Order: sequence, then structure tokens, then C-alpha cells
Amino acid sequence: MELTREQQDILNGSKGEVMAKVMKSLVMYGETFGADKMVPVTSEYGHTVISFGIGVMKPVYDLYDQLIKAGALSGQKFSADPLPMDKHVPSSLLQDLVFKKFMYSQQSRYEKQLEKLGIISPDAYTCACYLDEVGNKPRKGEVLSWAESSAVVYANSVLGARCNRNSGMLELMGSIVGCVPHFGLLTDDGRRADWIIEVKTTKKPEAQLLGSAVGMKVMEQVPYIKGLDKWLGTELTDEVCAYLKDFGAATASNGAVGLYHIENLTPEAVESGEGLIRENAPVYVIDDAELERVKANYPVVWKDLDAQPKLCFIGCPHLTLSQLKSWTGRICAALDANGAKKVTVPTVMTCAPATLKKFRETPECALLEKAGVVLSYICPLMYMNNPLSGKMPVITCSNKLRTYTTARYYTEDELLAKITGGAK
Repeated sequence: MELTREQQDILNGSKGEVMAKVMKSLVMYGETFGADKMVPVTSEYGHTVISFGIGVMKPVYDLYDQLIKAGALSGQKFSADPLPMDKHVPSSLLQDLVFKKFMYSQQSRYEKQLEKLGIISPDAYTCACYLDEVGNKPRKGEVLSWAESSAVVYANSVLGARCNRNSGMLELMGSIVGCVPHFGLLTDDGRRADWIIEVKTTKKPEAQLLGSAVGMKVMEQVPYIKGLDKWLGTELTDEVCAYLKDFGAATASNGAVGLYHIENLTPEAVESGEGLIRENAPVYVIDDAELERVKANYPVVWKDLDAQPKLCFIGCPHLTLSQLKSWTGRICAALDANGAKKVTVPTVMTCAPATLKKFRETPECALLEKAGVVLSYICPLMYMNNPLSGKMPVITCSNKLRTYTTARYYTEDELLAKITGGAK
């Protein structure tokens, strides 16, 4: 791998032994994937996927102590994934004990480390760091050092930034040393489309379901999607960006997609069109029947398949401000139609702390809380990783949460009926 003089000097120890090890880790990472050089990280902010002080990862926090002691702090401020605990989210005394005493025993220590390493603010804990309220929105062409899969695919696809699906810790190391290996989605060739996806549905497809179908088909490759602009239009409005956030998260979790192109909509597809598609790219047609087939094959791992749900999570990835307002209207209308005043299943809607502050200034917030919905900044996935939570019949409209936990997937309309008394 070709290094600049400055990079080689850091590797040789010009900034100390710890910084040399940071650079060596990134160089070895790059060599593993055939990188030709290291390139500067050009975004204003970084992002770290590790937001939880889980006890079994004590070596990670010991390493962070070494970085802090050596002054190897982040060269850029950064945001972090959502926190794992919130006292407002329904849980039993036993669940709380497992969370605090066993699972996240290092949480306080780790949050203090992140402060020293350079986290933007206490409101910067979210998987959707690119939202306006949070302020970590990269510009087109900027090189990032991120790892959170749903944020990486959004930044690459919707914003046109450049970032590989890095791993936790390595992304922070990229922010510390200021450069990342040049390979994969950082290269022009790596951003070309390997698949053509033809959307031929009779109505606007569910974002989470369509993303799941695409992710499971193309895996880590890049899809070029035709026909979706019929339902989304050709402008990246707030509503469209929220759709693409959820769509991308499903492609990244049900598969390993780091970039997608949507004809006439996403920036690189608008610029280059079908010139992005590789020669002889295979075609995958998604119609109504294909979406039904995909959904019907999701495993349900509840012990009692007929159990009544005890908890519902909406917001994985975190909800946007427009989604919070939209869900408020839908929930209140459904409750009125069903003659109910409060949700019939304990429901938690999650969003970034900064988004939640903004939402609390709107009239919709009071309506939603009056309907019995809990608003939280929590990571639903981290909540579900508690073994006691895993035994609960939990429902969600998130394909990411379904994939990584025991939560059962329903479409948004199905979920709405479940939590408002409309489903028998």
C-alpha cells in the first residue's frame, strides 16, 4: 500500500507508539481488502457504532483508556449509536437488574470515555446521525469513517458521500488518525451497480419489506433500482428520505448492502443513469407476489406463536420528525375508529434525543403521549438483546430489529391494527 510521508512517519512512531498502532491497524485492514493507499477523511464529523458499555467487551474499553492516556483523541468530533437503556421504556425489575448489573455494567465508564474521545454532545446518540436535528450530515463526495450499517448505506446512497462498511473501533481509529484505506465503496468502480432491480408492484411497496427482498438477493453487492421512482417521485423530500432510511436499513441488515442507486432519484443515478450498471448485470423483478413470498418466509421464533404481544417497537432506525408526526396522526385516527383512547399494546417509538426535543415542541407530541405511547432515545436492538426481553412476544415494523432479535415483523398497517385494537 502506498503511504504519504506523513502517514509513513506516523506508522514509524513520529506521534508515539499508540498512534503507530492505530495507523498499523488501519493499514492491515486496508491490505486485507486490497487497498492501494490511504485517503484523508474529509467529513466534518465521524460516527461510532459502539454506544453500549457491555460487560463482555471490557478489553475494548481498556483499549480506549490507552488511547485517551496517550492523547490519541479523535481528530474530528463524532456521534454514536443510541444508548441501550432508558428508564421510561417498560421493563421488569429482573430485566433492569440484568441490564445494569450484568449486560451494561461498563456503561457509565464508556460514556465518560466517549466524552474524552470527542463525542459531539449528549444529544448525539443515534443511528440516524444524518438527520437535520442531529447535524452530522455529510456532503456529496466526502470520505467518511463510519461503521453503523444503516447510516453508511444512507450516507452513500442518499447523500452521495463515500464510506465502506467498516467495523466498530476501526471507524473511530479512522477519525483519530484522519485517514482510511482506499478500496470498495470509496472507489468509482466499487460504486458501480452489480444488479438491476425492477420494481413492478401495483402500489407503493413497504420500505422495510422491499429493502429486505433486495438485501437478501444482492447481499453485499450494489443494486440499481428501476421503477421505484414511480412511487417516490424524483425529489428527495423529507417523506422520501424517511422511506429511503428504512429501505436502506433493511437492505443492510437483511443483506449487507452499503450502497444502492435508485433511477431518477438518488444523486449518482441522476448524474450517470444506467452508465452505473455493470455489463451483463443480472435482473431481479420484485412484484406483489415476490414481496408476499419474502414476507411469508420470515421465521417466527416465539415459543407460543399465538401469544398476545406484550411490547411494540417502532423506530429502528430512529424515526425522523416527519415520521413521528405521521405516526401520531395514524395512531390517533385508528384509535378513534376503534373506539379506544390508548394503545392496546405497550408501544415505544424511538428517535434521536435531538429529534425528541424538537418533537416535544409540537402539538403532536401531547397527542401521542395521551394515546399511551412512550417516546425514547433507546436502541430497541440493545433492549431486545437482554435474554429476558428475548423471551417476550415483541412486535415491530422494523426488518432490522426482526433480523437481529426475536421480535416479530408486521407491516406498518398490520402493526397499527395490532396496537390500536383493530386486529382480532
